[in-house]
Amino acid sequence: MAGGNGLVLYHILGLASFVALLYFSLAGVDIRLALSSIAGGASSRGRASPLPFVERRGARFFVDGRPLYVNGWNSYWLMDQAVEPDTRRRVSRVFTAAAAMGLTVCRTWAFNDGAYNALQLSPGRFDERVFKALDRVVAEAAQHDVRLILSLANNLDAYGGKRQYVRWAWEEGVSFTASNDSFFFDPAIRDYFKVYIKTLLTRKNHLTGVQYKDDPTIFAWELMNEPRCTSDPSGDTLQRWMEEMAAYVKSIDKKHLLTVGTEGFYGPTSPPNKLSVNPGDWYPNNYGGDFVRNSKIADIDFASVHVYPDNWLLHANLDEKVKFAKRWITSHVEDGDKELDKPVLVSEFGLSHLVEGFDESHRDALYKAVYDIVRDSARRGGAGAGAFVWQLAAEFMEEYHDGFAIVPSERPSMQRLITEQSCRLAALRNGNSEANRVLKTVCG
Repeated sequence: MAGGNGLVLYHILGLASFVALLYFSLAGVDIRLALSSIAGGASSRGRASPLPFVERRGARFFVDGRPLYVNGWNSYWLMDQAVEPDTRRRVSRVFTAAAAMGLTVCRTWAFNDGAYNALQLSPGRFDERVFKALDRVVAEAAQHDVRLILSLANNLDAYGGKRQYVRWAWEEGVSFTASNDSFFFDPAIRDYFKVYIKTLLTRKNHLTGVQYKDDPTIFAWELMNEPRCTSDPSGDTLQRWMEEMAAYVKSIDKKHLLTVGTEGFYGPTSPPNKLSVNPGDWYPNNYGGDFVRNSKIADIDFASVHVYPDNWLLHANLDEKVKFAKRWITSHVEDGDKELDKPVLVSEFGLSHLVEGFDESHRDALYKAVYDIVRDSARRGGAGAGAFVWQLAAEFMEEYHDGFAIVPSERPSMQRLITEQSCRLAALRNGNSEANRVLKTVCG
């Protein structure tokens, strides 16, 4: 009789599991995360990430008492692609491909303002469907032991950008100018942005139950992608905005690191020898940025620079592009060492295949030059903390290819180069034998 009751119970549980899986599938929930919850959280899936928080000590990042050097990448589209079930697999594919190369941090957008699949539909009004997509991205990253740098806004128009905030304020009649730069100085718009920041940082992930501000899967917040305020070349307007928003983020979240998101242009407070490092037309016009001044803000934990020789040095040959990239990064790492006492991340760098005369070997040469500078700085305990290739894509994502996109499986030489850098940095942190053990499937 007891055996008969057990058999009945067995069938009931089996039927319940089938129904649960069917429900989760139709609802768009990651079945692997759901299964882990049913199993009582035996694995790291579907619960708080086991990753410890990253901290800064002077010009270096630390985790568990050891220096951390970052080999990372950009895939800005993760939240957008995680919304729809038929594109969601691309998120898993790019995390899998990146982890296979030993990459440990991904920089991506945590904003989409008023555009298709918008996270923020209007000031303070959010689409829960899209927020759940961002939840999936964070949970998926944790499954692959990857951390995220989440950018909070865009200087450019893509995914809404600062222009969308200005449009909202103008349409509601609370703004006194339609200038894009009013994003930085209009009180109403600054309040809009603070509402968004608070909503995001206090969001509880529906898959893990952890608020974003408490989730160590998040490496850092970035105030804005490539902030520029061309109407005030003195840099004062942008500086005040950075100080205000950095303080506001830290008032809510003191656990995570914070960066600005600058490209690295030297500005009015820089000496002539630094101004001369600016590329081409950027020498007299810094677009309101001022790298050292911006990065010295007390609530900013590390500096960021971008490197795009194709865009910044028109008609330059490969040697000139490599020479510029080396000088640009070396100069900013020097600032991190001597002026800032903060880490410096090359949070975007790339070479476009759309440039006339492009060859894959050109990209390999430039990327190796960037990686070598980071590794050499890390070897001496300097401020060069890592570099993030722009950008990695999954297979069959041609609509997201911008000239810089790399599908690792289609570029063996680049795949090897990225993997080698991961292993070199892991060895600096752990020693060769430990790096081989920790990344045994990568560094072998």
